[in-house]
Amino acid sequence: MTYQEKSIAVSLVSHLLIVVYYLVNLFQMQQAGGLVSAKVFSLWAIVIVSTIIVNIIGNILTNILLSIVHAIKTRSEHVEKFIEDERDKLIGLKGSKVSYIAFSIGVLIAMLSFAFGQPPLVMFSLLILSSILGEIIGDISQLYLYQKGF
Repeated sequence: MTYQEKSIAVSLVSHLLIVVYYLVNLFQMQQAGGLVSAKVFSLWAIVIVSTIIVNIIGNILTNILLSIVHAIKTRSEHVEKFIEDERDKLIGLKGSKVSYIAFSIGVLIAMLSFAFGQPPLVMFSLLILSSILGEIIGDISQLYLYQKGF
């Protein structure tokens, strides 16, 4: 696995953990009698901030661990450089395209839910969910392209 693949895998795992946390809390709120705006707003804030922080910390720790493993394997002090070439950039762009398409479909579903009479909290909750799911789908597509050897 290359450095980019490992970085994408860390991002994918963090997004999966966050979406599970989000869905569990959302379903618990729904079971407790419906969506309450104060609880939903705090859940949104937690999810958005944790997505940013977990991805940053996860990528930093991955870089550190990969450098340590490389130093142990090669028994040298030479620092491994993680270079991104044109192929990596192209795969990243294709992953972003897939993410945007998935997010756009999620936005459409959220708008349709509002148009069909659902409360605005449902629409905004679907928007947050579609953004995280878009990132997950984009990460999966990037890993697929790396495995395919694109």
